[in-house]
This record gives sequence, C-alpha cells and structure tokens, in this order.
Amino acid sequence: MNLGLRLELVLFILFFSLRVCLPYFITVDAHAEECFFDNVQNGTKLGLTFEVIEGGFLDVDVRVNGPDQEEIIKRERESNGKVTFAAAKTGTYTYCFSNKMSTMTPKGVMFSMEIGEPQQLTKEEGESHSTKLTDMIKELSSALVGVKHEQEYMEVRDKIHRKINESTNSRVVMWSFFEAVVLVAMTIGQVYYLKRFFEVRRVV
Repeated sequence: MNLGLRLELVLFILFFSLRVCLPYFITVDAHAEECFFDNVQNGTKLGLTFEVIEGGFLDVDVRVNGPDQEEIIKRERESNGKVTFAAAKTGTYTYCFSNKMSTMTPKGVMFSMEIGEPQQLTKEEGESHSTKLTDMIKELSSALVGVKHEQEYMEVRDKIHRKINESTNSRVVMWSFFEAVVLVAMTIGQVYYLKRFFEVRRVV
C-alpha cells in the first residue's frame, strides 16, 4: 500500500469512523423529563457523557432505554457521569434526563452522545492489513474524542467552581459589610447612651 493511499485511508477513517455530536445544553424544568433518541444498528457502540451545570443540588436522574423500551441503564441523582454500551438490537435507543424529584428548581444539563460504527461481520479477502490499520485508527479516533470531551467537561467544571467561589466571596463581603454596619450602629448607640447617662447625672 503506497503512502498516498494510506494517507487517504487515514483521513477517511478519521472523518467517518466516529460520528460525534457536539455537546448539547438543555434545561430540564421541575417535575419534567427531557428525552433524546438515536436509531442505530446491532453492535454499534454508544456513549453518553453528561454534566449538571446549574440548578439546585446539581443532580438529575438518567435513564437509557432500548428499542423494546427495556431499561438498560438507570442512575438517580447524578451530577455527572459517562456510560458506554454496545447496542444489542437494531432500533431506537432513548436517553432521558429527569428532574421529577425537584419541586421548583430547573436544572441545566450539558451532554453529548457518541455513536460508533457498527461491527463489520464480514471482511473482504486481501484486506486484512487495511482492516487492522482501520481498527487502530478507530481506536485512536475514539481516544482523541475522549480527550476532547474531558477538556470540555473540565472547562465546564472550572466555570461551575468559579461561579461558586464568586458567589461565596460575594456573600462573605456582604456579611462583612453587615457586621461592620451593626458594629458601627452599636458603637453609636453606646456613645449616645453614655452621653445621655452623664447628662442625667449632671442634672441631678
């Protein structure tokens, strides 16, 4: 296999080996559930990565159902996570984020769905070397996508922690200001009381 053909094969596989969805940002209202669907073939590798970025205790319920509505994965009150599984049947798979446990607080969720290529059941003769190279590049592509997602979620976590720190700092500043006002008011009150007390003593 010449260099040009190998380069074309590498570019082709990197582009088509893994269809990666960009991260989605959704808001799940209180007592509500948001669901998304993927129609895949048997043997396809599926992945779901999610992070609750705002609202309440930063938790949601996550559920994944198969084509026959059988429950494949169920997680309750999760703040973040990653699930990976292979489709056992051809059909529509459902991903649901539930906020039914919340009474009034909506939750902001960032998530992404990964869909790999179906497993190849047959191989053409004389293509064993190309198939091996294809598998290696698919693994590399999947690893690069994983690194990209980790970077995205680290950025989200950094924003969440920065927001928490800023909120805590503003509360500390407000509380310190309140204490200062109370201290000044008590000082003025004590001075006024002592002044009135000595004025009464002089009159007597």
